[in-house]
Order: sequence, then structure tokens, then C-alpha cells
Amino acid sequence: MATTFTVTLTKVIKELSLEAIYSPCDPDEVLISSMDVNRPGLELTGFLDYYDKNRILVFGNTETAFLHSKTPEERSATLDRLFSHKPPVIIITRSIKPMPEMLEAAQKHGVPIYGSPEATSSLVAALVSYMNVELAPRITRHGVLVEVYGEGILLIGDSGVGKSETAIELIKRGHRLIADDAVEIRRVSAKSLVGSSPQNIRHFIELRGIGIINARRIFGMGAVKITEKIDIVINLEIWDNTKIYDRMGIDNEYTEILGLKVPVLTIPVKPGRNLAVIIEVAAMNNRQKKMGYNAAQELLTSLGMDVSLLQEHERKRELEI
Repeated sequence: MATTFTVTLTKVIKELSLEAIYSPCDPDEVLISSMDVNRPGLELTGFLDYYDKNRILVFGNTETAFLHSKTPEERSATLDRLFSHKPPVIIITRSIKPMPEMLEAAQKHGVPIYGSPEATSSLVAALVSYMNVELAPRITRHGVLVEVYGEGILLIGDSGVGKSETAIELIKRGHRLIADDAVEIRRVSAKSLVGSSPQNIRHFIELRGIGIINARRIFGMGAVKITEKIDIVINLEIWDNTKIYDRMGIDNEYTEILGLKVPVLTIPVKPGRNLAVIIEVAAMNNRQKKMGYNAAQELLTSLGMDVSLLQEHERKRELEI
């Protein structure tokens, strides 16, 4: 069964800088569960067969002009019928003053009304973007998330393999920490995964032998970041002499997180390997691949081999993510 996430009206008010017009209850108690936003069109004509009462309603110039074209009795009946479904909140844009019939319907059914000076399209775009993040499907997994040269890298591996130590080295080299130990991953669109840290452990890193440190306090604000898109997963594992590791990079491995494909690299760990430098190179190489350049193919071409005969294969890697 899918988990339904909610966001409080208080957070929406703060994010969009909304002004209270009529607030019958504590906005912290109003929970919004729909990512979609509704500008009532057919609903104002009385067609409510597919109306979703969980959506935020936004009234702009068009909706207001339509209501003003009706008689006061028709306006009152239309708004009473619409507000009887108890939408979570009504937002009126462009600093338009609500008509008396709207206030009466809101008071009758206990529907909060807030206003904004923003243009309707701009507010709807900002609201949808915010709700897509706040209500996105999410999982929390063990790992470390860092930003290296603009690439979001999720480091995973067994406990004690060196993820946090590698993150510290990357921070010292000018990169940024997003999350250590627990990474909250959200699917914010059909193509994007965004990772962040749970707020109560944000910026903290656990180093065995030292304990808990605050990366923001030690390395400064430039060493941390709140969220980052996940571009690649790097699996750190203890070097296994019996295992054959990829030395060319022709084939592509991927794993699925929340239904989206994410490239995977497996980097073996043993004394003497500078993991921070390796991860920096992996980040830059991943960016080149996204831009259409593959170093292995260029090398094979320069050696006189027909690259077209070497078919790229995608292999799904089952990881404990």
C-alpha cells in the first residue's frame, strides 16, 4: 500500500508568503495531501463529477470575473456548492478582494482563505513545484550523499567501509556534504531523484575514533548543502581478489530507486587507494558520459577497433538501497 504524505498549510503559507483573509482554524492542523492545484473552471458552472476535494483552489482574474457576471444569488449558490466539499484552502491572487458571497461560504463551511499579490500563473507554478517536492514519494536509506563538481553522488557500502571518511576528504577538497548515515531520497519528477538529510542529523558526521562532528561548524557554510539531485550511485566494497572489476567502462550498470534508473559504479577499497580522487574522477567522467563522450570508445577507436561491433549493455544491479 502506497504511503500518503502531507504538508501543513503553515508551511505553504510560509513558502508563498500568503496573507490571511479568513482563517477559521490553526493552519498547522490543515493537512494537504494532493500535489495538484485547481483553478476552478467547470466547477464554477456546477460540474463537480471529477472534482478532487484535496486540491488547493486558486482564484485569479478569470474566476473572479466569471463570478461577477452572475447575480448575487447565483454567486452565493455556486460558491456554497463548491465550498461544501471543504477544499483545504482557497488562495486569491493579484491582491483581489474576496466578494461577500465567498466570505459567507467560507465562514459557513470553515474553509480558510488566503491572498497573494502574485500573478496567478506564477503562484500556481511555484505552488506546484513546492508541492511536488514536499509530497514526493520517498525512502530513507543508509549512505552518504555528497556534491562533487556539481554531480550528486550517493556513496553506499557496508558499515565501516569508509564512506564518512571519504566524505570528509571530499569536503576538505572543496566539495559539499548533503547527508551522512541516513539519506532521504525523494522522486520529485519522472526523471529526478533528490536527496537530503533528516533535519535532526543535518550536517553531522560520525567518524569512528573521533565521534560526532558538525561539518558546517568545522568547515564552514560552503561545505554543506541542503539538497542535491542524485546523479550516480557509487558502491564501495572491500577489495576481493577473486572478483573481476570493470576496467574499460564500455558496459553500463544501473540500479533502480523509486522506479528510476541511476548509474552505478563499484569501487573496490583497499589500503593505498585515494578514494576522494577516484570519486572526483568518477564525477567528471559521469558528466562527460551525459554529454555524449565515452573515453573507452575513443581509446578503442584510436587502436583501430570498430567500436560499432562492441554493443553497449545495460545491466541492472540489485543493491541494498
